[in-house]
Amino acid sequence: MARVVKKRQADPKVVQFVWSAIEVIRNQKQIANMDRISKYLSRVYGMHPKETARQLVLAVKDGLVVETLTVGCKGSKAGVEQEGYWLPGDEMVSHYTLKEQMAEGSKEWEAESHDWYCFECHLPGEVMECDGCFRVYHVRCLSEEHRPRDSSAHWQCVICRGSKRKSLSKHEITTYLQFIVGRMKERAVDLNKKGKDTKQVMYRRLIHTQMEVENVQENINEGKYKNFEEFKADAQLIVHNTAILFGGHSDQTEIARMLYNDTCHELNELLLCKNCFYLSNARPDNWFCYPCTPTHELVWARMKGFGYWPAKVMQREGTQVDVRFFGYQHQRAWIPSDNIQPITVNAQQLQVKRSSGWKKACEELEMHQRFLAEGRTWKGQGSEERPEERLVDEAESSISSTSNEQLKINQEPKGKKSRRNPPPEPKEEEPEPEMEAVSSSQEIPTAVPHQPERLSVSTQTRKTGPSSSSSSSSSSGSSSGPRMQHRGTQTLNEGSCQNMCHDKYTKIFNDVKEVMKAENKRETERLVKEATEKIRAEMEDEKRQAVQKAVASGQAEMERKCKQVKEKCKEELMEEMKKMVNQHKQLISQTKKKQWCYNCEEEAMYHCCWNTSYCSIKCQQEHWHADHKRTCRRKR
Repeated sequence: MARVVKKRQADPKVVQFVWSAIEVIRNQKQIANMDRISKYLSRVYGMHPKETARQLVLAVKDGLVVETLTVGCKGSKAGVEQEGYWLPGDEMVSHYTLKEQMAEGSKEWEAESHDWYCFECHLPGEVMECDGCFRVYHVRCLSEEHRPRDSSAHWQCVICRGSKRKSLSKHEITTYLQFIVGRMKERAVDLNKKGKDTKQVMYRRLIHTQMEVENVQENINEGKYKNFEEFKADAQLIVHNTAILFGGHSDQTEIARMLYNDTCHELNELLLCKNCFYLSNARPDNWFCYPCTPTHELVWARMKGFGYWPAKVMQREGTQVDVRFFGYQHQRAWIPSDNIQPITVNAQQLQVKRSSGWKKACEELEMHQRFLAEGRTWKGQGSEERPEERLVDEAESSISSTSNEQLKINQEPKGKKSRRNPPPEPKEEEPEPEMEAVSSSQEIPTAVPHQPERLSVSTQTRKTGPSSSSSSSSSSGSSSGPRMQHRGTQTLNEGSCQNMCHDKYTKIFNDVKEVMKAENKRETERLVKEATEKIRAEMEDEKRQAVQKAVASGQAEMERKCKQVKEKCKEELMEEMKKMVNQHKQLISQTKKKQWCYNCEEEAMYHCCWNTSYCSIKCQQEHWHADHKRTCRRKR
């Protein structure tokens, strides 16, 4: 039933102070009475005696301190019964414990079913007991939705309600929690260095349910956790126990809270994407390249001061996008949606500086896209991958990467050759190479072709004989002369025509070349002008934003300083007013304590009657004859 009960009332941290005071006083062979305990706590911990007395009474009611009547054994109090305090469970208590304290102190605290302190604020008081676990809460510490509607109905705390949800199998939960508890052990080293003595006898009187990181590890190994909420509750229980022992604002409690916050962060990452969580902790080869289920969106993301970088989208909240970058360290960042581009955008349009890190990230992106196209996922999720499968996967990835590198190497020289050696068809259309071929062909008929003709004729005449040699030689001489003259004039005419064509095409080519140079110059000037205006506009925009930001920050700083100065002046004024009021009260008090002359109102020296005094005899005589003679009540 949802009812409010009163468990304990004493502050657990003050109770430990009282225990230490009683122990120190007992070690000095003295009786731990109220006076000695109050002096010790005031000297060591700076506690006020009234607060010490109040907390000591509450500790006695809670059964954490036992009040006794002890007989003194030395000094002036030897043989006299004195009221003292003992630690619970001490051997000497049984002979001198008061009957009233026996009734309250004999409670079986070990059989208590619920905790004594609120699980939220870790303080005592009137609390509500959960019907499903040992936890208790103050009504004020519960939110409106978790408070009980009816006092007669059963009530369960937030942790019990959340622990009913089942998310994964025990094997998967154990696998994931092993990674989280490993990080918890690293952080718990600093917590244990602060000196938490769980073996102390009095430890069990304050801590209802013991929970350390070692206990969490044992529960994981035994498979006791059915869901992540139970694991999170045990991490919160560590904070609860630490706050009870050392106080809510101690260094140990801050370390425990950091441990709990890290655990909550790890659980949120696990619920965000189980594949990413497992792979980022197991770290197999090319772990970031394996696709998740469901797959993450691929984008180009740009942080402030950096260029665009390939990344995976983890989650979106409003205008902010949580991404994880490809590359060496696979860093996480929240990026504005304005700095996000789809992965389908060409990298050349983004104007990226192609560094070695960027190239490595792009290689991982290509491998991820290849795995995604092949439908290839991590085979060892939730368990280790077999060596045979790992070797096959590594071999396939190495072969594919080698083939891609060879394709790139083979394609690059072809592109360079095509740029250096263009195809021969455009050369035939150009005028200049054609004219050079014609001009070079004109020199060959003028010098070379006639000599073979003469040699052939002479050889033929030699073979026929001496009778025909003269006729053949004469006929050949008469016929070869005009033929050679005709060929010479023909070559001269063709050479002049070709020279004219060469000059004509050269002039046309030069004119076209000048026109292209002028157009290129105008286009370059236009592009430079547009780029300059764009850069100038961006600089003005950034300058305006920087000025606005600086003005806003300056105004905020000025308002903060003004607020601080006003508060300081107000405090100084209040203190000055308090001082002036105290001085005024003191002056009034001093004035009231003095006697004053009834005639001239100076400080009086001579007393006449019940309300009349004088500063001198002259004033007495003046007032006597004037008025006081008739009203004086002094006996004569």
